[in-house]
Amino acid sequence: MPPATLQSRPSLSPSQIADLRLAASTMTGPQRRAFEAEMTVKYCGGTPLMAEAVCGWGRQTVALGLAERRTGRICLGAQAACSGRKRWEEQHPQAAQALRQRADAPAQQDPTFRTRLTSTRLTAQAAFKALEAQGESEDQWPSPSTMAEVLNRMGFRLRKVVKAKPQKKSQETDAIFDHIKKR
Repeated sequence: MPPATLQSRPSLSPSQIADLRLAASTMTGPQRRAFEAEMTVKYCGGTPLMAEAVCGWGRQTVALGLAERRTGRICLGAQAACSGRKRWEEQHPQAAQALRQRADAPAQQDPTFRTRLTSTRLTAQAAFKALEAQGESEDQWPSPSTMAEVLNRMGFRLRKVVKAKPQKKSQETDAIFDHIKKR
């Protein structure tokens, strides 16, 4: 089969091209590049320039998708890999570990066992005092609202700990204890 050129356009109807563009627009990142590369191989002979002319996709993106398809390795952009601010726990791991130990002490599991969150009496102010007692410097402390978010990310809910409620007596337990008393 001769290599595809711009002169030999694929026989796709305008509605099919619109459908391909719509399908590609619903995807992002590696999934989108893989789709565009697959359609380029199928309908445009694997030529990014033809895919740009026919479907309106960026030829650099299509070329990257073809390279990912050929090598089997997905490329991560520098923007996604290197940007963004690190979380407080990542910036100050020792302080985060001390905070976790302090929050674990008075923590109580949700009585219904339906969530993984743990209730604790530890407030943001008490957490600051705990960090101060550990010897952490004030420049490492987050704001009170950030401290609450950190505790939530660690799996602690800032609430009063619910006292365990005794179960009501049942007729079965009364019968068991009556049987024991008779002995």
